[in-house]
Amino acid sequence: MTAVSAIGQLNARTGAPTAGTGLHPAASEGVDVLVVALAAAAETSAREDTEEALHPTPAPRRGAVETALAYGVDVAARAATAGFTGKAGETLLVQPPSGRAEELPGKLIYLGVGDESVQGMRKAGAALARTTRGDAKVRAAVLDGLGAEAQQAFLEGFFLGGYRAPRLGKTPAGPPMAREMELTGLDPDALRLAEITARAVWFSRDLTNLPPDVATPEWMAAQSRAAAARAGLEITVLDEAELKRRGFGGLLAVGSGSANPPRLVQVSYRPAAETGAHVVLAGKGITFDSGGISLKPRDAMMSMKMDMAGAAVVLAVVEAAAALGLEHRVTGVLALAENAIGGSAYRPGDVVRTYNGTTVEIGNTDAEGRMVLADALAYAAAELSPDVLVDIATLTGAAALGLGQQHGALFSNTPGLLRAMEQAGQVSGDRIWQLPLVHEYEYALESDTADLAHVAPPALKFGAGAIVAALFLEKFVDGVPWAHLDIAGPMRAGSDNHETAKGATGFGTRLLISFLRNATFPPKAQDAG
Repeated sequence: MTAVSAIGQLNARTGAPTAGTGLHPAASEGVDVLVVALAAAAETSAREDTEEALHPTPAPRRGAVETALAYGVDVAARAATAGFTGKAGETLLVQPPSGRAEELPGKLIYLGVGDESVQGMRKAGAALARTTRGDAKVRAAVLDGLGAEAQQAFLEGFFLGGYRAPRLGKTPAGPPMAREMELTGLDPDALRLAEITARAVWFSRDLTNLPPDVATPEWMAAQSRAAAARAGLEITVLDEAELKRRGFGGLLAVGSGSANPPRLVQVSYRPAAETGAHVVLAGKGITFDSGGISLKPRDAMMSMKMDMAGAAVVLAVVEAAAALGLEHRVTGVLALAENAIGGSAYRPGDVVRTYNGTTVEIGNTDAEGRMVLADALAYAAAELSPDVLVDIATLTGAAALGLGQQHGALFSNTPGLLRAMEQAGQVSGDRIWQLPLVHEYEYALESDTADLAHVAPPALKFGAGAIVAALFLEKFVDGVPWAHLDIAGPMRAGSDNHETAKGATGFGTRLLISFLRNATFPPKAQDAG
C-alpha cells in the first residue's frame, strides 16, 4: 500500500498566476508525478459560446494554473481534444516540454473530481491509483481545501483502487501501487481512518481471493489467531470435538463430508472502558461450496472459494475496531466449514438438531449457509449477551438476482437498526437495499418431520428465496435486535470499477466499520421504531 504523507497546504496566490504555491518540487526531491484537480464545469441554463456549450471547460482547482504554465499546456484546448470534462475519475496526462524534462516531474496528471462530492472523490482516488501504478513518488494538490469526509473518501478510493488480488506462482501480478504520495493540505484524521478502513478491506479481499486448497477452515482459524495477536484481541477456536460436545449440529452437518473439519472462531475486541454496546457480528465462512449432495453445476462452483466472504469481513472488521479504538465492544463469530461430498456428507431429508435445540429438515444441501449461521446466531444470542446482532453472508442467489452486483440485501427485526445500517451504506460506499421480512411467508418453512424446513419445498414454487432465508435465520436470534446482510451479489466483481477491484470486493467491510463508528445503540426494550 502506498505510503501517504502530508506537505503544507498550498500558499495563497498573490499577484501573477505563476507566483509559487509550494506545489512544484525541486529536482532533488525525486517527485516523478504531479497531480492537480479539475472539477466539472458548473451547470448553466444557457451558453452564448457554441463551442463552450459543446465542450465546457473544466473548472481549475488549486495548482492547476501554475502547473499549466510550467508545462506550457493549454489545458482547455487539450481537454476539449481529449474529451476530458472534469468528470470524477477522468485523467488527462501531460508530459513536460522537451527543454524542461530535467527540471519538471515526468508526468503531470489533471484529475477529474466532478462535483467534489464524497462519491466523486472516491472515484477520483481510485482512478489516480491505477494511473500511477509503478511510479515512485507522487505529489498532489487534489485535497487542498476539502473537508475531512471528502478527503477520507478520496484516500479510501485510492487505496482500494490500487488493490490487486494475490497471485500464486511465477507470473508477476503487474506493477505495484506508487511507492509514495505527498498531499498538500492533508487532514491527518482523514488519512488515519482511510488507512485503517482500507487495510481492513484489503485483508478481507485477500482472505476471500485465496484458493480453497489454501483457505480451509483450520487455515482461517490460524489467520484469526494471527489477527488477534496483531491487534490484542481475545480469541477462542472450537475444533470438531468441542463443536460436537457443545451441540453445534448445523455446523457439523455442513462440514461432515469434508476432509477439512469445521471450526467456530470467536474473536473479541474490548474497549478499555466498556461504556458502549456489545455488538456481535456473525459471518458465514464456507471455505468452498460444492453444493454437497445437491451438487452445483461446474460453472456455478468456480467462484465458491469466495463463499467465506462474510467470515472474512467479520474478522477484518473486528481487527479494525481495535485499531480505531471504538467505544463499543465488538465480537466476531466465524462459522467455518467446507461443504463437500463424501460418504459421511449430510443429505436431503436429514433432520439436524441446531445449537438451540431447534430441529431442521434438510431440503437442499446447497442451502448450507443458513445452517452454519443458525448455530452461530443461536450461540451468540444465548451465550454472548449481545445488544445488537448482525450477520453477513453470501447467502442466496435470489438476493443477487433481485439486486444485482451493486447492492447487498438488508433485513432487520428492528426499525432503528435498519435506519443505522442504511445510513452506514450511504456514507461508506457499500450500498444496501432493504427487503421486507414478510412473516406471512413463514408457512414455506413448515415441516412434517422437524421444527422447521430450511428451504421452501420445490412443489410449493414459492420464490422469495432471500426473504425465506432471512425468516429462517430470524428463528435463531431469540428476539435480539438483529440485522441480516445478504452479500451474494456484490461479494465479487468481474472487472475493476472505481474503488472495486476484480475478484473479491470485501463488500460489507466499509459498511460495518461505518456502522460501528457512527451508530448509537439504545437499550433493547427501548427501540420501538
